Amino acid sequence: MSALAELQQRFQQAVLCATTPGELFAAGEPHQLGGGYDLYVQAYRARLAAALRDNFPVLHRALGDDAFATLAQDYIDCHPSPFRSIRWFGHALADFLAGTVERLPHPALVDLARMDWTIRAAFDATEAVPLTLSDLASLRPEDWPALRLQPTPSLRVVNLSWSVEPIWKALNDDADATTEEPQALPHALLIWRPALDCRWRSADAGEAAALTALTQAMSFAEWCLLIAESGDPEPAMTAAGLLRRWVAEELLAKG
Repeated sequence: MSALAELQQRFQQAVLCATTPGELFAAGEPHQLGGGYDLYVQAYRARLAAALRDNFPVLHRALGDDAFATLAQDYIDCHPSPFRSIRWFGHALADFLAGTVERLPHPALVDLARMDWTIRAAFDATEAVPLTLSDLASLRPEDWPALRLQPTPSLRVVNLSWSVEPIWKALNDDADATTEEPQALPHALLIWRPALDCRWRSADAGEAAALTALTQAMSFAEWCLLIAESGDPEPAMTAAGLLRRWVAEELLAKG
């Protein structure tokens, strides 16, 4: 490695770790960085903190500026950005909060972070042409058993422990909104983007499992068998009802 490349590597590591200028160099090595070095350190951390505010807007509003700023610096210390694009910085924030829930004024804020991140991920997902009832009607009876339905690429199924959706909506619409304390409610939340805006709604365990099964490339016959084995007394009616609803909501994509 050249001397310049080695110095650049050390400089990068020093900025990531926010070390003092003197720690960049071995004992006896000449150096004269001046005040410019501190600007690099401050700019790096400030830009990452701004990315977190952008990726978690509702969590930021719920915590407030000061608490979110402290959280951002703690997260940056533990999770330096591994991505070339800071769009994806914060991918581990919800799990980071879940592992240190004592830092939060309420544990439901973990779910608020999960909802923030998942909505952003759904918004950035690849577009797809939605499946229609006409597409299904054009299938021959012998085509159905081997048919593999595809969820739209933006679909996300996220498991939450609290009823945070009303809080998320209120704070997303108005930063100064007053909200009620969330109640514990384990459930699945569906998030997807059929057009320019993301949609979301809760789903019961059976529907969430059925949608998740589709992501595993199950055939229609295998999918119906899964519904039947769940104990559903009318699996055919359930499958038909789910398909109608999912097509209407543009949750399924053409293959």
